[in-house]
Amino acid sequence: MESGIIFGNSILDVVFIAWFIAQFYKVIVSIISDKKLSIKRFWETGGMPSSHSSTVSALVTSVGIVYGTATPLFAVSIVFAIIVLHDAAGIRRAAGKQASVLNRLGASLSKLVDERFNEERLKELLGHTPVEVLVGTIVGIIVAFIFKFHLVS
Repeated sequence: MESGIIFGNSILDVVFIAWFIAQFYKVIVSIISDKKLSIKRFWETGGMPSSHSSTVSALVTSVGIVYGTATPLFAVSIVFAIIVLHDAAGIRRAAGKQASVLNRLGASLSKLVDERFNEERLKELLGHTPVEVLVGTIVGIIVAFIFKFHLVS
């Protein structure tokens, strides 16, 4: 495995590129949909595609390309990816739904008691739909195969 250009590790390079593509896409979509540049979108969680998914799928694919799929390192990376993907589409998505309910409840209570009940709205865009996770996973796998030459040269 050749040392990487960005981080001195070619696998980390590919993982970073997969993350960057997923996050950059979110900025581009916000420019198109909101008609303004929102750099903060680059650092936010949630949305299409899942950068968590693109990152771990690029990691798993890169480890498989470099070390093979019958290695302990590949097994560890697969288990790690499963946990991250489950968290993105399950736990964090559920937390985002709960935040939405709490925000609506706070707004309703504020109107009812005629005072500001909820000072700060909770972040609702935390997790991902299964489609966002799937697309993120595909992005990560494609990026790893596009940069395969970088991994094995």
